[in-house]
Amino acid sequence: MISFAQVGNDLYTGKRSIPFIKRQKVWYAFSAVLIGLALLGLFGRGLNFGIEFRGGSEFRVSGVTNSQGYEAKAQDAIRQAGIDPNITATIVGSNIIRVQTEASEGKTEAAKQDLATAFGVDEDQVSASLIGPSWGESVSQQAIRALIVFLVLVTLVMAAYFRTWKMALAALVALLHDLLVTVGIYGLAGFEITPSSMIGFLTILGYSLYDTVVVFDKVRENTAEAFSTKRMTFAQAANLAVNQTLVRSINTTVVALLPIGSILVVGFTLLGPGTLLDLSLALFIGIAAGAYSSIFIATPLLVDLRAREPDIKELDRAVAKNAAKRPAGLPADRTGAPAGADAADGRPDGATEDVLAATPTRVEGADAAGRPIHRYAQSGPRGQPKRAPKAKR
Repeated sequence: MISFAQVGNDLYTGKRSIPFIKRQKVWYAFSAVLIGLALLGLFGRGLNFGIEFRGGSEFRVSGVTNSQGYEAKAQDAIRQAGIDPNITATIVGSNIIRVQTEASEGKTEAAKQDLATAFGVDEDQVSASLIGPSWGESVSQQAIRALIVFLVLVTLVMAAYFRTWKMALAALVALLHDLLVTVGIYGLAGFEITPSSMIGFLTILGYSLYDTVVVFDKVRENTAEAFSTKRMTFAQAANLAVNQTLVRSINTTVVALLPIGSILVVGFTLLGPGTLLDLSLALFIGIAAGAYSSIFIATPLLVDLRAREPDIKELDRAVAKNAAKRPAGLPADRTGAPAGADAADGRPDGATEDVLAATPTRVEGADAAGRPIHRYAQSGPRGQPKRAPKAKR
């Protein structure tokens, strides 16, 4: 039975290979479906912004012993206090009811009394807070400003590091893909967007960028080797890089998602809505989307962007020319060259005609009298074993 470690080693050495670049249209089509659903959630259903963004009043009823039918109880109490009954009621923890309503200026005390009566607790166990929409608007502006600054700096740094703006562009497309998919899932599922969610959205950009840079760094390393040896095309070098970093990306993603998933389970079952749950939910969705985009979107897009460059075309022609010179029937190694052979002429790696001609090979034979002779002769085109001299008559 093949182990996961063996599969990873085979992917790294090229013994096994997944055609990520060759099937880029499949990944693009899948991402197009995800983006279409995301846009449907954004513009169809719309985003469910929390009270911090839209403003309103929040009441928390603690010490509740019977939460059965809590939504109906909260709605009746709020309506009795003369407040718009368009409310959101959720259970926080095991015995706290959170009620969010429209702004209730001048009716807060009445709402506290009615909620205390409805849930059978003392009035001092009901807390109230009023949040204005200006605070949420300020948070949104700061988040958008931070996003723009982040993207500009990332573009400049990556363009300088990789010495090509196309790598920076491919990474930015992957970042926007992750952000759009994550926010779109929030819209489709109706998850509430809070300031904690906004922090999570910005955090996943850093994770996605980190994963993409790791893959691109390997692409650059393989590309340099391809240009020097002429054994791989740029697409083959990029595909090898994705395969070499695949196991690492999977391990990193799983290690990151396991604790976040545990927080989600605890948040949904025990803690209820709150900062921890909002942050972990955004991180869980974003990290999963970031791992996908780094493998299936960023690198294939980079190959498509650079496919028409003169240097890349020249490399492809050189690789094809060398491949045509190989003897037929020889197996190919991870670079596409015959195993153990040079891509240019099919000889052992690094061997030239002069080297082969100078390689000593022991030749044994016998002279005309039957006496054994031992000598070294040149192998290769100019080094065929010498025949024993003919006996004189």
